[in-house]
Amino acid sequence: MTTNQENFYDQVISLLKQRGVTLDDIEELVYFLQKDYISPLTHEAMRESIEKVLQKREVQNSIFTGIELDRLAEEKKLSQPLQSIMERDESLYGCDEILTFSITNLYGSIGFTNYGYIDKLKPGILAKLNDHSTGKINVFLDDLVGAIAAAAASRLAHTQTKFEDDNSIYR
Repeated sequence: MTTNQENFYDQVISLLKQRGVTLDDIEELVYFLQKDYISPLTHEAMRESIEKVLQKREVQNSIFTGIELDRLAEEKKLSQPLQSIMERDESLYGCDEILTFSITNLYGSIGFTNYGYIDKLKPGILAKLNDHSTGKINVFLDDLVGAIAAAAASRLAHTQTKFEDDNSIYR
């Protein structure tokens, strides 16, 4: 990694932390997604996978963009009708999910299905980020965190060839 990439990685970690999301929170989501498929599922493997995802420039750019939009919405600095859309977290807005696609697909289509699964169930930190009673606007953040976890889980899944059946062409 170059110095700039290290700086961006550190900035991403700091931004997530400022918004109440830790790497441990994301790791819990990765565990939720992969616990039934990978054994042993180690802390080290999950953390490495999360870090690899967060080191990718397109992931960093998506995080910078999404968090900035959430922050501006909290400060009521967006123009209408976007301000109202963000405040209500309108279900048909969809731009928050679109921003995550570059993250979910980093390690194949399994990332997309992983993301859909946790986006629907909202386990762990995702439930907290979706609590609209807090006054926080996390329209983009909840989807970004889910996408990071989905991509990290997908990366792990691609390393687990021992789970292929005997007839698999990948063995």
